[in-house]
Amino acid sequence: MAEGTPLDLKIVPANKASCDDLQTVFGPRGDAAFCQCQRYKLRPKEAFRKFPVEERAHRLRIQTECGNPGSKTTSGLVAYLGGEPVGWCAVEPRPRFTGLLRNNRVPWEGRSEDKADESVWAVTCVFTRVGFRRRGVAYALARAAVTHARERGARALEAYPIVPKPGAQTWGGSNEGSPSIFAAAGLVEVNAPTLRRRVMRIDF
Repeated sequence: MAEGTPLDLKIVPANKASCDDLQTVFGPRGDAAFCQCQRYKLRPKEAFRKFPVEERAHRLRIQTECGNPGSKTTSGLVAYLGGEPVGWCAVEPRPRFTGLLRNNRVPWEGRSEDKADESVWAVTCVFTRVGFRRRGVAYALARAAVTHARERGARALEAYPIVPKPGAQTWGGSNEGSPSIFAAAGLVEVNAPTLRRRVMRIDF
């Protein structure tokens, strides 16, 4: 069951958030701060050790167009709770996640998909800032991603969540989210390429 959504929660395209707010969500330490949502944006033969976190943050600023509300493009959503930046969701046309295109199993195994199809969008990351979890923020971000993709002409939206380990809390360590978050937003499982990985999808 989805957690309730706080009445003072607001979700905006990332270009309408300031770059400082975006970095506040990512925080100064931990997996999100290290990755800067670049896992599926790495170029061929590129690895995190080859360029510093400052370069990753720079790329994120370019990808999101943060601080540029007039931009026609962005690569994600930012959640605010009572005016405080608290959550992030990476969502855009699937081919723009170039790391997905090179992945042999997720999301391709067992399916016949056109990797270049820009009408299929994807969510690769959804997380809530430390201190604001278990308030329904991730659920709200997943629902907002569905609306965001649909309103921009997507014919489908996919996500690639991880099934929590037995005994683990429903939401926590995985920045890909858990299946329950996306099920509450209307996505259904279409494939299970690994023991814990799921491919979930909604067609518009």
